Amino acid sequence: MNWEVIIKYMPKLLEGAWLTLELVGIAVVAGLILAIPLGVARSSQRWYVRAFPYGYIFFFRGTPLLVQLFLVYYGLPQFDIIREGPLWPYLRSPFWCAVITMTMHTAAYIAEIIRGAIQAIPSGEIEAARALGMSKWQTLFYITLPRATRIGLPAYSNEVILMLKASSLASTITLLELTGMARTIIARTYLPVEIFFAAGLFYLLISYVLVRAFKQLEQYLRVDACQGR
Repeated sequence: MNWEVIIKYMPKLLEGAWLTLELVGIAVVAGLILAIPLGVARSSQRWYVRAFPYGYIFFFRGTPLLVQLFLVYYGLPQFDIIREGPLWPYLRSPFWCAVITMTMHTAAYIAEIIRGAIQAIPSGEIEAARALGMSKWQTLFYITLPRATRIGLPAYSNEVILMLKASSLASTITLLELTGMARTIIARTYLPVEIFFAAGLFYLLISYVLVRAFKQLEQYLRVDACQGR
């Protein structure tokens, strides 16, 4: 193991790790915002309300993230309306293409987490809220979503970790996040074991920090594994 090479390129790997954090951070937060209305609509009892969320979730859960990434990065520029539109400065950037794809991908999974969490809320709590005179919107914002947050938080934390690992696919569209930077360094040094070992340690460290952060959040929110039963 050539530790000198690892130490030499540590700043470059740190730069790639920071870009990975930016990708994952934006994607999971924007994905959560997008997933809330999708998850609420998906749990509706009306079929016409469930139709669009079901189709969206079915597509993004049923196709690989890599294929979606290629469709956005290589496919959208094929249309003149895209190249001449106001969003072209963003859609021609590999960073924003990766952010958009990861956001739409993770939103589908988070929406299913929210749907399951909403359906796991005891019906008695909803009935009690309605008995107190709360409207549907008040029940949603003051009872349903807060309870669903506590129930779905452990699954959401798993999705964040999965998106951290999936972010390595962004290297396929020339983005120099952690894996992309590692591949660039390997092309210069021809030392794949050392560089990928160092990159793996970065992923492990980030995962550990995220796991501990979510664990603290669960304790703060008093998340119980038996909630919703």
